[in-house]
Amino acid sequence: MDIAQASEAYRPELLAHCYRMLGSPHDAEDVVQETMLRAWRFRDGYDEARGGVRTWLYRIATNACLTFLEGQRRRALPADLGGPSSAADLTAMTASPEIPWLEPFPDSWLAGTDPGMVIEARDSMRIAFVATLQYLPPRQRAVLILRDVLAMSAAEVAGLLETSVASVNSALQRARAHLAAVSPAADGSGLAEPTDAVSRDLLERYMAAFTALDVDALLATLREDALLQMPPFPQWLSGRDDVGAFLAVAFARGGSYRLTATRANGQPAVAAYLRRPGRAGYQDAHRFLILQVLTLASDGIARIDAFHDSDLCEEFGLPAVLPD
Repeated sequence: MDIAQASEAYRPELLAHCYRMLGSPHDAEDVVQETMLRAWRFRDGYDEARGGVRTWLYRIATNACLTFLEGQRRRALPADLGGPSSAADLTAMTASPEIPWLEPFPDSWLAGTDPGMVIEARDSMRIAFVATLQYLPPRQRAVLILRDVLAMSAAEVAGLLETSVASVNSALQRARAHLAAVSPAADGSGLAEPTDAVSRDLLERYMAAFTALDVDALLATLREDALLQMPPFPQWLSGRDDVGAFLAVAFARGGSYRLTATRANGQPAVAAYLRRPGRAGYQDAHRFLILQVLTLASDGIARIDAFHDSDLCEEFGLPAVLPD
């Protein structure tokens, strides 16, 4: 396999790696493209004695991410920025587009790769885990991902980052401690994983309740401590009762919703389309409104990360308007 073939073969997993580092699929795409260009430009400098092509590409990609992150603010979700709001606070929400929000990653971007790698990548790309990674200084973030996610040895990481094994071990220890201090179970690892049958049932009941504007049925799918956040709005809710109160107000505004299932960050997701007489742009058809990434547990939906971004249609291969 030559350098060009190898670069293309590893592109999906490099894209996942850069997304974990940067928190944005757009930025990850840019950095991976830069990685491919650098790999081609410096292909004569590749030294097999220093590691395989995959390690060499990860070296280029990781250092490109570190350069990209210089001077950048960390990407965040609303729950990373302050305490929860009440349902009443959300009746007059104001968007904050100036905040660099974390963005969802389409599972379809990993299509065509080795199934085992896809499963492994999805397990490490849960929306809460990627958000928590952003708390780490970039170099600690890189070490933790390379060691704990990609299972590289300390010696491999030291060579990749051109540092010592002792420095790698020290950075990894600090990164783990930092994450534990920020949120001990921020990646959702404390949740009891649902079976496939439970997951399907939860998703079907949630979509049916949302479409029917049935708040009680929708609340029956949520855990008591369910979280709802909706970037680019900085307000967020914690607790089934507050989530229900907010949805009741939203549904009372009228209109109808249609939902379609997709996947993001290795998790089930739904795209919600709204048709509402009197709302500009939504009167004549069901138009894309929001992408909701769902975190499921055995006893209900634990969190709803709902992204208001019209560009997500194209990224997820979704129609902007649903046919009647």
